[in-house]
Amino acid sequence: MTTDFFTPIVDDPADYGAIAAANALSDVYAMGGLPLLALNIACLPPDLPLEIAQAIFKGGAEKIKESGAVLAGGHSIQDKEPKFGYAVIGIAEHDQIMLKGAAKPGDKLFLTKPLGMGVVTTAIKQEKANTEEIEEVTAWMKRLNLSARNLAVNLGVKACTDITGFGLLGHLIEMAEASGTGFVVNFGSIPFISPAQKYGEMWTFSGGAYNNREYFSKKVQNEVGLSETDQMLLYDPQTSGGLLLAVPQDKLDSFQREAPHMGVEAWQIGEMQTDHEFILN
Repeated sequence: MTTDFFTPIVDDPADYGAIAAANALSDVYAMGGLPLLALNIACLPPDLPLEIAQAIFKGGAEKIKESGAVLAGGHSIQDKEPKFGYAVIGIAEHDQIMLKGAAKPGDKLFLTKPLGMGVVTTAIKQEKANTEEIEEVTAWMKRLNLSARNLAVNLGVKACTDITGFGLLGHLIEMAEASGTGFVVNFGSIPFISPAQKYGEMWTFSGGAYNNREYFSKKVQNEVGLSETDQMLLYDPQTSGGLLLAVPQDKLDSFQREAPHMGVEAWQIGEMQTDHEFILN
């Protein structure tokens, strides 16, 4: 069981609903599960035009349908600022469950969506992003993690988390600490959506990015002297981010061979290691 909801991060109401749904479903996929049913959570201003509210619900409902889950109702209240999301119930077979504490030294780390959602959606709120940039980030946030989940489960991958509010390094540190391992991440291998660097250099980071860096950076060794901007991009909170998978060496060839056939884009960004050190290369 999981729940997630948030204020609008894009202007299009249908896209907002779809992103909220994909984001809420992600925790089920990250544990190897499939969603069974979802409930709307809606907090809407009483003066919000009806057609906007309908578009939000419709965008979310279509994404829930795409997941194969049943939309079974929900609850709404009045609020000054729109908030929308879902409570989701999913199920996983015992032998398919993935946990963030199941990684082993030597496992290769793969990311299934690029980073940069937070810094770009903040730019959207500040009315700095252009149409092409908005369309790119929206398409990634609307993408379900279903295919990535199916790939991992089919190959017997046991360690996974999704990248959301704590950013890449925050969630990777959680995985490593839960697994009793360290990690090495190669910055040059990390994918970013195309406008991420531009808005990073313009410093359009949300407050959550600063909080993440303040909390997690004490544990990270920046061995290559990454710039302030590059470091912040790794603490950037993601909305509906990708799965972070720890793939054992004996499943690596199969994973890389099957990913394109299943429509999964997966970037190898590092590996788990025996030493309890968190290293950026």
